[in-house]
Amino acid sequence: MYNEFEIRPMPLSSPFCRRQVEGFLAANGLRLDDVDYYAAVFSIDNDEQILAGGGLKGNVIRCIAVDPELRDEGFSSRLVSHLLSEIYSHHYTSARVFTKPGNQQIFENLGFHIIGKAPEAILMENGTELRSYCNYLSSQRRLGESGVIVMNANPFTLGHRYLIEQASRQVTWLHVVVVKEDCSEFPYAERIEMIRRGTRDLTNVNVCEGSDYSVSQTTFPTYFLKKLSSATDNQIRLDLDVFVHFIAPHLGIHKRFIGSEPTDPLTNRYNQLIHEVLPTYGYGVVEIPRLGDISASTLRHALAEGKMARACSLAYSTTLPFLFAHQVCKALTDELDTTPKPGLVDRNNNGAHQDMDYRLMQQSIAALRPYFARLCEDDCCHDSSRIRQTGMAAEAAMLGATHGVNTHRGALFALGITAAAAAAAYSKHGCIAPEQLQAEIRRIAATMPRPTGTHGAEVERQHGKGGALAAAQGGYATLFEQWLPYYASLTGDPHRNHKTLLSIMASLDDTNVYHRGGSEAAKWVKAQAADTLQHFSPAALSDLDRLFIRRNISPGGSADMLSLTIFIHLLTAQA
Repeated sequence: MYNEFEIRPMPLSSPFCRRQVEGFLAANGLRLDDVDYYAAVFSIDNDEQILAGGGLKGNVIRCIAVDPELRDEGFSSRLVSHLLSEIYSHHYTSARVFTKPGNQQIFENLGFHIIGKAPEAILMENGTELRSYCNYLSSQRRLGESGVIVMNANPFTLGHRYLIEQASRQVTWLHVVVVKEDCSEFPYAERIEMIRRGTRDLTNVNVCEGSDYSVSQTTFPTYFLKKLSSATDNQIRLDLDVFVHFIAPHLGIHKRFIGSEPTDPLTNRYNQLIHEVLPTYGYGVVEIPRLGDISASTLRHALAEGKMARACSLAYSTTLPFLFAHQVCKALTDELDTTPKPGLVDRNNNGAHQDMDYRLMQQSIAALRPYFARLCEDDCCHDSSRIRQTGMAAEAAMLGATHGVNTHRGALFALGITAAAAAAAYSKHGCIAPEQLQAEIRRIAATMPRPTGTHGAEVERQHGKGGALAAAQGGYATLFEQWLPYYASLTGDPHRNHKTLLSIMASLDDTNVYHRGGSEAAKWVKAQAADTLQHFSPAALSDLDRLFIRRNISPGGSADMLSLTIFIHLLTAQA
């Protein structure tokens, strides 16, 4: 009856398709998990009834279901073959499936093998990635009694350092396995580097690379939602099953250390099951009480509220450069996401630019992020020559990421100097008051050579308008006196960034505008911005965007100053 069928992608962004998939899964005792792709099997005679379906999150197959009356018709194998083709088309070297135990035979027939079990779920893999990771862990094994901590460190705090210190005193070797999944505010590359720097003086601590096999979207996806669900216990037990059968034996582990969790119910449940499961396999469990009220979530909350000094007081000292870099990139992203913006790249369009778009700007910010952290390291932020060297390296990395397109040169200069100044101010004073920040900005900018061969230098020569260096040498006086207080006054206004941008455009001698249109265009831009701000509406802003695009005007300097205003607000709002 169902010999003729077709497999169709189901775009879950469509409410109709999502309802179809959710209804089908519910009828089969499942719910729709987080997936990037979903495909369904239909009879060519009936395009309304889903016969089978399955989704993908990266290279993990999820939400596999087949109509109960058709489970002997081979639909599962055909569907899984389709999903495997989709996985390998994205250049993954292995595939995994998170499914019910009853589906084990289907996937074994397709070359999968079990790597983790829970009462109501199994994890299977088609490939050798787990074997490769276990070989790596074996290379990290040390003689003597060994312990392990699995740590996210988002970011690395005084509490994380305390936990590692206490655990390291109880074993010959302590391994710290870092959560690899990039579902945190601080990316994996930064988190593992924070832990390495923060434990460099502890000679019996070994920081291990993370994997998809420990607290990941593969083994424990609800961890990243930070809420308990009906699936949580199964996922925790599966994650621990992989740990006891693969990770622990290859590292030679005797004890697992955990930090107490008084506030997060999900992590607390994870701790409870660690205590329950691991001793049955002969592994010791040691729970270490948390150090006061210090937690990564408290630190992140302080960052979000602009309480930079509070955030810094919770972080381990080697983490501080990453906090400053995080705030810089948050400011750059907030500016980029502000939509619409007259003549500038935003979520809607490329503005008056032919060589850059939203995605390229995102790539540029990501490429600059590690250099902002470098600028804030103690051996750099006090040394102007190192600041210049790091800035040049950052510019080269930006141009490499954008294939030569100048996406953020102005922003790199302004925010790079200010980030280094903020780190220096905090290092000297333990806080970042506006007057201290300005003094450090002036100190750094005073040593910077005058630019040559740039659009800004040419505008200064032709029109006598000071550029980026002059503004920095003046400590960004207009920003601190006008734009920053105005931005702060708009707390709660959904158009805060738009209005601040217009205020900046109405007063800044923007060398980007002078370069594209000369002095007449500069006067016109100021007048248009002032008028739009006075009679503000989203429609008027969109009209101005279209007008700037037609006239090929892009107020890039104003965009840089908006980013800088946001960044300084994050640093000093509650200094």
